[in-house]
Amino acid sequence: MKEFSPLRSRRAVFFTWRKQVGLEAITSSRPRPRVMGWAMILLSFGVLHVETAMGQETEAYFRQNCMSCHTVGGGRLVGPDLKNVSKRKDQEWLIEFVTNPKGLIDAGDAYALAMKDAARGVIMPKIPGLDKAKAAALLELISRESVLEKSQFAGLHITDEPFDASDIARGRDIFTGSLPLENGGASCLSCHHVTDIGLFGGGKLGPDLTRVYERMLGRKNLASWLLSPATATMRPVFQAKPLTSDEIEGLVAYLEDVAKAGGAEDATPSLMLFLLGLAGAVLGLMLVDSIWSYRFRAVRRPLVGEIV
Repeated sequence: MKEFSPLRSRRAVFFTWRKQVGLEAITSSRPRPRVMGWAMILLSFGVLHVETAMGQETEAYFRQNCMSCHTVGGGRLVGPDLKNVSKRKDQEWLIEFVTNPKGLIDAGDAYALAMKDAARGVIMPKIPGLDKAKAAALLELISRESVLEKSQFAGLHITDEPFDASDIARGRDIFTGSLPLENGGASCLSCHHVTDIGLFGGGKLGPDLTRVYERMLGRKNLASWLLSPATATMRPVFQAKPLTSDEIEGLVAYLEDVAKAGGAEDATPSLMLFLLGLAGAVLGLMLVDSIWSYRFRAVRRPLVGEIV
């Protein structure tokens, strides 16, 4: 069997096109100029380059928008494993579901409702900007990845064995920033709080993560989310500076331990920040009043002295 060559395939397509449009009859009667050969080569490489770029764009799109809930050959997460999904339903149905999942569920589609039940009531959100062309490209990508021994979208393997104290301590250091992230990303504490951190807690930009292990239904879903965060806030931060597999495992160990310790999400840090801010404002006003009053006394005393 001959080895597949993208260049040979592109040349075959080019010659077929020439024959169909009549160029074969025009050029067969005279020698083909050398420049035509070079043009064919450049055209082939140009087409191949465009296809490669489009493929990479689709891979990046899947990684950013799909990997937090789906794998290809790595088992179920919040959503189903997408390996060989084209064998379960036809292309038209899949494109319709990907572009408007809630529409099919509301319409009472039996397969869509079964998927909702399997996801414990979680409905796949409608991804902004995802049209039918992109959906078809994603399905083509999934089909290519499905035939591989291991897809690049198989997800991160997390052990089922209990984490030890060192794993939990390392995860806490990663969360708080005591142990800097290998790729230079921001620490979790910058935006998130957990009750284990202390009185003042962490940032308030993101949600409280005390019970995130339970909300994400276990290690595998939580690890997949950390591998490819899909929120508008986290995506630009960690797209160029992703967490490593060791860092993800440490964070999963720590957040699992916090959740199992029975901590409850509370508003204490927010209240403390409010009280501290209020106290600071009062002290600031008192200081300004003191300085301003002194300025007026320094002006009035000489004037009063002259009058007296």
